[in-house]
Amino acid sequence: MKFFVDTADVQAIRELHDLGMVDGVTTNPSLILKSGRDIIEVTREICAFVEGPVSAEVVALKAEDMIAEGRKLAEIAPNIAVKVPLTWDGLKTCKVLSGEGRMVNVTLCFSANQALLAAKAGATFISPFIGRLDDINLDGLELIQDIRTIYDNYDFKTQILAASVRTVNHAKDCALLGADVMTAPPAVIKSMANHILTDKGLEQFMKDWAQTGQKIL
Repeated sequence: MKFFVDTADVQAIRELHDLGMVDGVTTNPSLILKSGRDIIEVTREICAFVEGPVSAEVVALKAEDMIAEGRKLAEIAPNIAVKVPLTWDGLKTCKVLSGEGRMVNVTLCFSANQALLAAKAGATFISPFIGRLDDINLDGLELIQDIRTIYDNYDFKTQILAASVRTVNHAKDCALLGADVMTAPPAVIKSMANHILTDKGLEQFMKDWAQTGQKIL
């Protein structure tokens, strides 16, 4: 499973990138606001060192305007994935931009039917928001499974990009269910290294090592 980092914080992306944990980046208007930076400027900086897809989201609501914004965002770098919402106008935009050979990430997906439409429209990525479904007492992971089954049934090439990933269990379960990509905040990705038994084991090793009176360096 590929790891995308869900942030516009360049320093946080670099830290994970240097460890080989970044296959791509996703941003959205909320993350751009949090960064406090110009969307074109910060996206260009990210694309300069991240080789994989970098999602940049349109903010228009009508297809004609979305297409224009998408084309402008795609000019930032060859690895831009234009992010569009899963609305009818977003699907129209996806069809046009994907037909032009551009990567398109269809976002805010909350049903298997929506995911099916996105695949038919030529989406490169579909982004089901599992955490937000959990918030309203629906099973976000069940949606990942449903999309995986449908896409496999018909050999759709659209990649499942599990989004709104909030916990390490979300990450593990998405991998088990066969999501192609997971996008998560840096803190979630880093938390995947944590385990109480690792901490306890290391603590015991350090105590025993101190008793040997030895040094390696």
